[in-house]
Amino acid sequence: MSAPETQVVKMYAAREEIYPRETSGRYARLRWLFAWLTQLAFYGTPWLQWNDRQALLFDLTTRKFYIFGMVLWPQDFIYLAVLLIISAYLLFLATAVAGRVWCGFTCPQTVYTEIFLWIERKIEGKRSARMLLDRQPWSANKLGRKTAKHLAWGAVALWTGFTFVGYFTPIRDLMVEVQTFDFGPWEWFWVLFYAFATYGNAGWMREQVCKYMCPYARFQSSMFDRDTLVITYDAKRGEPRGPRHKQAANTGGACIDCSLCVQVCPTGIDIRNGLQYECIGCAACVDACNGVMDKIDAPHGLIRYATERALDEHLTPTEIRRRTWRPRVRIYTAVLLLIVTGASTALYLRVPLKMDVIRDRGAMGREVEDGMIENVYRLQIMNTTERAHTYRISVAGIESLALVTPDTVRLDATETRGVPIRLRTAHGAAQPGSNRIEVALTAVDDPALHVNETAVFIVPR
Repeated sequence: MSAPETQVVKMYAAREEIYPRETSGRYARLRWLFAWLTQLAFYGTPWLQWNDRQALLFDLTTRKFYIFGMVLWPQDFIYLAVLLIISAYLLFLATAVAGRVWCGFTCPQTVYTEIFLWIERKIEGKRSARMLLDRQPWSANKLGRKTAKHLAWGAVALWTGFTFVGYFTPIRDLMVEVQTFDFGPWEWFWVLFYAFATYGNAGWMREQVCKYMCPYARFQSSMFDRDTLVITYDAKRGEPRGPRHKQAANTGGACIDCSLCVQVCPTGIDIRNGLQYECIGCAACVDACNGVMDKIDAPHGLIRYATERALDEHLTPTEIRRRTWRPRVRIYTAVLLLIVTGASTALYLRVPLKMDVIRDRGAMGREVEDGMIENVYRLQIMNTTERAHTYRISVAGIESLALVTPDTVRLDATETRGVPIRLRTAHGAAQPGSNRIEVALTAVDDPALHVNETAVFIVPR
C-alpha cells in the first residue's frame, strides 16, 4: 500500500516582478498633482518658522507639541485622539463614496512608489527596456544603471528620513549637525530606519505592501455597497473581446484585448476580471483604456469609475451622483461635522494656562502663631502661551483666608513651574475637618487668561 501523497498548501505566493507601464491622462495628472502637494507639504513644513521657532514641531524631549500658533502639552492628548478619530471618519467617508481613492492618490506608499518608478524610468528606460535589462547578463552598462538607480533611491530615502526626524528635532539644528557630523545616536537610528523603510517599501516591496501588509485592503469591502464608486470594466460593452481585424463585421465587443490595462496596473491585476482587493483605485487602467478608445474611434468609459448599481441599471452620471448622498454617507458626514465642530469649539475656548493644586501631604492643617491655621500647597503652573506672563494668585472659600507667600509669580513662554504657597485663616473661621476652597490664577496683563481650581483646607479637630 503506497503512502498518501503530501499536499503542500502555500500561504504566500512567490512574487512575480511587475513592470508598470507609464501612462498619461486625466487621472495620471491628478496622481502627480497629489504627489506634488503631499511632498511639498511633507518636505517643506518643517522649514516654516513661527514666532522664531519651527512652526510644526513635536518636541518629545520637553514634551511640547508646537502646531503653528498653538502649543500642546501631554495633558492635551485628547486633541490628538480627536484628530485621529476625524482622520478615520474622513477615510470611512471617502471609502463609502469612492472606494480606495485614498490608496490610489494620496497614500504615502503609492506616492513614494510613483516617485521611485519615475526615477527607475529615467535611468533604466521604459517598460520594455527595463524588462530587457533585467534579462540581460551583468555588464558594465547594467551595473552602472542599477547602481545609479539605487543611489538615487537611497538619496530620496535618506532625505525622507532626515525630514521625518525634523518633525521631532528642530530641522535647522539637524542640518547643522549633519554638516558637523554631530548626529546623536537616536537621530542616526531614526533617520536610517525611516530611510530604510522608504527604500524597501517603495523600491522593492511596492505592491506587496498593498496586497499583504496593509490591513485596509482586507476590510475595505465592509465599507463598500452597490452605490460606491469603484474602478469597473463594462463587460456588457466590452465582451466578447478580441482584435478588431478578427471581429467579423465588427460585431465583437469594444475591448480589443490589448492588455494595456494590465501593463499599467501597479499591482499587476486584470480589472476585466472584476473588482479585486488588490485594486488600489489609482485609475491608471482608465487612462490607458481611454487612450486606446481614442485610437480606435470609440467612446471613453469601457473602464471607468462607476458603481455596481450603475452598471446593472444603466444609470446616468447625474443619477449616480444623486445616489451618492445615501444614508450611510449622510451618517458619516453628520458624525464628522459634529466631531469637527466640537473639537474646533473646544480649541477656540481652550485657555492656554493650566494649574494643578497639590496639598502637602506630609503636613495636614497646623496651628501657627497667633492661633492661625495654616495649610501648605504646591501649585503646578503651566504657561502654554508663547509670551512671558506675570500671574496673580488669589484664594477664596473661607472667611479671612489669605496667602502668606507672595501673590504673584512670573513664568516665561511655555514654562512649567512648581510654586509653593501657604494659606492661613483665623482659628474658628472654618469648621474642623475638610473645607472646600478655590485657588485662582490670573494674568496681570491679560485678565482673560484666568483659571480656577478647587482644593481642600484642613482644620485640625
